[in-house]
Amino acid sequence: MILETVLLVAAALFAVGLYGALSQQVVVMVMMGLELMINGVILALGGLWWFLAPDPSGQVLLLVVVAAMTVEMAMGFAVATLLHRQAGHDMTDMATELRR
Repeated sequence: MILETVLLVAAALFAVGLYGALSQQVVVMVMMGLELMINGVILALGGLWWFLAPDPSGQVLLLVVVAAMTVEMAMGFAVATLLHRQAGHDMTDMATELRR
């Protein structure tokens, strides 16, 4: 695979994620859009690292970022579940009601 193809796929992932994050009001869908955007950035960085310096240390750093992103998304889904259980809705407009 050539670098241009990797960057094109990364840009497409980022664009789809941006559209999903900006056009949705459900918290889970916004988080899925953000996840796609972050995956596009990670793919672009991984592709650049692989083509510029095929040293595996950059790939290990990306794996650490993916692991941190997984924990962050799990916590976000927990907050979305709490919002849905307590208030009965999961819209982003009503997320300010979580304050006590």
